[in-house]
Amino acid sequence: MTEIRLRLSVRDLVEADLPSCGWAGSPKHVRELVHQIRRAEAGEVDYLAVCTPAGLPVAVGGVDYTVRPGAGTLWQLGVLPALQSCGIGTFLIGSAEQRIAARGLTRAELGVEEDNPRARALYERLGYRAFGREPDSWDVETEDGSLRRYETMCTLMRKDLP
Repeated sequence: MTEIRLRLSVRDLVEADLPSCGWAGSPKHVRELVHQIRRAEAGEVDYLAVCTPAGLPVAVGGVDYTVRPGAGTLWQLGVLPALQSCGIGTFLIGSAEQRIAARGLTRAELGVEEDNPRARALYERLGYRAFGREPDSWDVETEDGSLRRYETMCTLMRKDLP
């Protein structure tokens, strides 16, 4: 087996990245990332892109500073499916935690869908601990372009940062 190593970097997601982010969600989701980029410009969130040397995003995710006082809330974390389980999600989360700490905050939080044990295992391995549950929902775009409401239950997790 041949081993290939890539140097990855983390930077802010920019509008020019969006055409190459179709793997991150539906066309509606990718279109709505423009709003998150504007929120990042306003300082409400950080929206990160883990990129290859060519500058192409292979993972994205946000940190929202408006959800809970004293914490950065990680959300919309995703890794290009073909590159999952390669450590890229861990790299993205570590970078997000650095952004949170750089703002002087000492806690990272997130919600993980209860039917996603693989993601929960990653978060637990990285030091996150459950502290509650709450329902969540959002609109998803179907293949015919119509919208439907997706509803789920999430376990809330947090990690104290140094």
